[in-house]
This record gives sequence, C-alpha cells and structure tokens, in this order.
Amino acid sequence: MNNSLLSRYSGAVPRYTSYPTAPHFHEGIDCGIYAQWLGSLSGREDLSLYIHIPYCDRLCWFCACHTKHTLKYEPIAAYLGSLKKEIAKVGSLVSGEAKVSAVHFGGGSPTMVRPEDLISLMDCLKAAFSFGENVEISVEMDPNDLDDSRYDALAQIGMTRASLGVQDFDPLVQTTINRLQSFEQTKSVVDAVRARGVHSVNCDILYGLPHQSLETLGRTVDDVLSLAPDRIALFGYAHVPWRKKHQTMIPEAALPGLEERFAQMTMASDMLLAAGYEAIGIDHFALPGDSLAIAAREGRLRRNFQGYTDDGAKALIGLGASSIGQLPQGYVQNMPATGEYQRMADSDRLAVVRGIALSDEDRMRARVIEEIMCSFSVSFSALRTDFGRLAEMMIAEARQFAGSNRDGICEIVEGEFRLTEAGRPFARTVAAVFDSYLSTGKGRHSIAV
Repeated sequence: MNNSLLSRYSGAVPRYTSYPTAPHFHEGIDCGIYAQWLGSLSGREDLSLYIHIPYCDRLCWFCACHTKHTLKYEPIAAYLGSLKKEIAKVGSLVSGEAKVSAVHFGGGSPTMVRPEDLISLMDCLKAAFSFGENVEISVEMDPNDLDDSRYDALAQIGMTRASLGVQDFDPLVQTTINRLQSFEQTKSVVDAVRARGVHSVNCDILYGLPHQSLETLGRTVDDVLSLAPDRIALFGYAHVPWRKKHQTMIPEAALPGLEERFAQMTMASDMLLAAGYEAIGIDHFALPGDSLAIAAREGRLRRNFQGYTDDGAKALIGLGASSIGQLPQGYVQNMPATGEYQRMADSDRLAVVRGIALSDEDRMRARVIEEIMCSFSVSFSALRTDFGRLAEMMIAEARQFAGSNRDGICEIVEGEFRLTEAGRPFARTVAAVFDSYLSTGKGRHSIAV
C-alpha cells in the first residue's frame, strides 16, 4: 500500500450503518410522529426487531456500545419490566398483518438475562407482534455468562444465529482492554450452541488494539479459523474517548499506528480469504454457503445498524434504551438514558426522543452510500429508474469525483461508478463524498481503516 494513499484516505468518517447518520437526528421526530409511522406498516412489509439489553457484568475498555456495568440482577429485572411495556405499546400500533422475519438481541450482554426471563421476553414479543415462518433469531453472547440452563433457554426461544466477540486471544491485549476470554471458553460456546441446533456462528475479531501485533493477531485468526465459524467480522478498533469515557483506560501509546493497523487488516483479510471465506463488504467474511455470502453474490446485501445483513425487512423496529429504528419514512431513536427510558415506558408512552424524516434526496444518497459499502459500485441506469431526474445530480457528482481523482481509487466503467481494488479499503471515505450532511460539523468519527 502506498503510504501517501493511506494517509489521504484514512480520515475520520462515519461507518455508514445509516444515512443520514445518527448525529443528524433531531428532536422534531417525536413519539407522535413515530406512532403514525408504526401505524402505516402493513402486511406488505416484513419486520425486523432489535432488542437492546444495556447491561454487562464487566465493562470492556474498547467497547463503544451503549451499556453500563452491573453485578446485581435487580436493575436488569426492572429494565426488563419496562422493556415489556414498550414492546406491548409498540406492538399495539403495528398491524397484525406485518410479519416479523428476524429478531436480534444485542447489548450490552443479552446473555446476562436469566433463562426464565429470556423465555418470558420472547413470549412477550410473540404476544405483541405477528411472527412469520422460519424467523431468524440472533443473539450476541458473552462466554462468561453462559451455562447449560442459559443454553437451553436460548434453544427454547429458537436461536438460529450466535455471535461471539473474540477480539484477540493474546493475554496482554485482553488484560489491557479488560476482556479476559480464553480460547477454550470460546470453543465451549461454539460447541454448545451447535449441539442445540444453531445453524450459524459469527465471531468478531478486532485489529488496532493496544499491544496488538501482526503476530498476536495472526495467532488469534488461526484460533478462530479452527472453530470454523460461518461468518467472521474483522473490525478496526474505533478509539473515541471523547464519546466513551471508559476508553480513556486504554493507553494511547500502546495503540498501533495507521500503517500498522492497515498491515494488520491486510494480513488478517488475506488469512481469511486463504481459508476459503468470501469477503463481504469492507469488514465481513463468510463461508460460500452462508446466507450472507449468497446475498452478496446475488446483489441483496444490505447495511444497517447491525452492520452487513441479508435481512430484507423494510422496517427495523428498535426496542429498549438507545435503540434505533428504521422505517420507510425515516429513522427514530429511543431515549438513551436507561432510567428516563424506563420512566417513559412505564407511563405507557413510546420512548422515542429524536430521529429524522427522509427526503427523496436522502433516500437516493442513502442508496448510493449503501451500494458503495456493499458492492463497491453504483449503477447509473438503476439510479435513473428509481429516482428519475433527481438521479442526474448524483451521477454528476460521481463523474466529477472520478474525473478529479488522480489516485486510481475509482472509475466510471460501463455506466457504473466503481471502486478499484486499490480503492476498496477506503470505501467509507469514498461514501463520505456523497454525504451532504457531513460538512455541517455534527459528530466526531473514528478513522476509516
């Protein structure tokens, strides 16, 4: 990699799990508007549900998720009571004709929830929403929380996909990020969920961590490959201490520099490709038979707040504190503060506090950014078909950027804007070219590699 190229295109830009991105949400989208949006959902739309559990029994220093530390179960039990009330309220506003096709439990650590409460939570979801057939149920898992009773409860609720954070197995790296998790623990989880019928296992690996090296990361990748997960996410650590104060516990002097981060990413990617995994977008890998790989080959790959997905639902309903929902009309976000979220839910109210309604231009730019992130190309003819005369503005911007770029990261070929092989690692940076909100200065972001 040309170092000058790396320095020019690795600036701080959004991860583009939405467009417009969350810093541009505003309080003009309130519970009343959200209720209208929910009421407009019909049987034509599949629903995807995201349930946020904002608690962990340990706080990992690298984490940028909305969560808090607790060693007591009472706060979790109280939160679940409020969450069930929100579920019932939201469900009462959604047509029974709209079918749930996917459920994702995230956090935090959803596996902190006691078995009986997990089963009760799923019963609540099924009472509030109409479930379709063959619903995908995904759960983010912490090996330190798990035992046979929890495994059995997860099987009882129908878990089909398990996601495990690995990050790095090196003891020094783990100590520095406050996440101790052995290979043996991780393997035991993989074995246990597969024995209970889970058909897809995902492992997350991070590069750019403190004290991490090509050697430690290489050993971690080898260990993960020995588990034969169906999917692997290879993320760059996002150091954002101005947003997550606990990241100040990470010694910045121990973080690898930009060139080292890029070398780590490249080495790990090459190892996964050599092992038979297919590259999915900028940071995911999947075995050829996995539904994510199939969706990528068929042009059905999407990107949302869970990252890359083959979930084709038109509406994503976020439930729980800080959760973000995506509906045809726009985005909404629940109250992030857990206590205030519970007060809103307990008073039989929706918990939305901000969001954004999409204009036609927003939808078009969102399409362009998603296609750059998913397939590294944008078809001009498809834009014209879907957006008419408005598409000419985007096409002109794409032609201008490609024509002015002298670094060979993109090109216009056969009526398409395409990233070259050299440009694909910088897809976030290229996507940012088409972000009309970015220049307003709202929000700070992590580096692009």
